[in-house]
Amino acid sequence: MSLVPRSTKEEIVRAAERLFATRGLDGVSLRQISVEAGTGNHSAVHYHFGSKNQLIRAIFEYRLPPLNERRRILVAQREPADLASLVECYVLPILEQGEQEGSHYLSFVAMLQHSADPGVFELIPSEYREATRAFRDQLDRLMSDVPAPLRSHRIAQAISFSVHSSAFRERAQSAGFVVPPFALHVADLLDGLVGLLEAPVSERALAALRGTATFEPAVALPV
Repeated sequence: MSLVPRSTKEEIVRAAERLFATRGLDGVSLRQISVEAGTGNHSAVHYHFGSKNQLIRAIFEYRLPPLNERRRILVAQREPADLASLVECYVLPILEQGEQEGSHYLSFVAMLQHSADPGVFELIPSEYREATRAFRDQLDRLMSDVPAPLRSHRIAQAISFSVHSSAFRERAQSAGFVVPPFALHVADLLDGLVGLLEAPVSERALAALRGTATFEPAVALPV
């Protein structure tokens, strides 16, 4: 636990992340966030951030730099050349984020995926969306045995599953439930994600793909 007092802006960001994660974007007012942050000023959120969208952007700007720095370090250390190593370098920081005390970030992202406004992820600074795009492109090159539309679909599902699995664990720990040891959680989840990405495409799936006139692959969560 840090001994350095958090700034008012940081307290607001963390309070917003917590409330959005548990109540959704429409279930929380800026005034409620100010109260939750303990600012003593019910207009503090509006003063520091101006709008709910700017506050959402601030949550991403608060969480994504250390998360992406951790990825950069892992890539530099491991120089991943195979699918399993590449997946671990990208996904492990997501799983580690869910273990941080007081973090509700993965639950926040999982909630956003079900938001009525899918464009909310456009609030993420472009450099971080580009990082997800680059990871997706690297995986795509390693999955040449899987037809292109299914590659994109599998990659999006793998990232989504890692977020939702971590969000489930994050909420369980916050509620005081016993969860598997972190090392086991990581190893089992990574095994499952690699299995999903590398699984041979069945004749049933190929037939269904041929029978699909148009198919727009899902977009991977930029997290």
